[in-house]
Amino acid sequence: MTSTKDRPVRRRFLRLLKNTLNRWTTRVARSGRGPFSLVRHVGRKTGNRYETPIIVAAVPDGFVAELTYGEDVSWYRNVVAAGGCDLLVRGAVHHVVAIEPYPVEAGRRAFGFPAGLLLRVLRRREFRLLRTAASG
Repeated sequence: MTSTKDRPVRRRFLRLLKNTLNRWTTRVARSGRGPFSLVRHVGRKTGNRYETPIIVAAVPDGFVAELTYGEDVSWYRNVVAAGGCDLLVRGAVHHVVAIEPYPVEAGRRAFGFPAGLLLRVLRRREFRLLRTAASG
């Protein structure tokens, strides 16, 4: 968790990502090419629909996501509050019916080589299973 002092800096950084990099990665995800997928979720406060680009790895029960910016990001909090979302992966829509913690080593392995090795080097430890309706 970030300290109170770090939160304004973190918010500015996340806002910068949202208004620059996320616009490009959203277009790539919609095209069905590249590594990005889209989480389609509803705002827990506003009721507005949003699309957030993330990278996921397919597993038998759905998809695994690594929470690069932790649990305190809007897409994650919205999906948890709603109990699900839609996930656009390579042009196909998957209905997520639950989001659950996922074991660290299994999460790293799900991304394969070399991404799994990079996740280990970066000491990434926050993985979530996005359980899909077909798996459930």
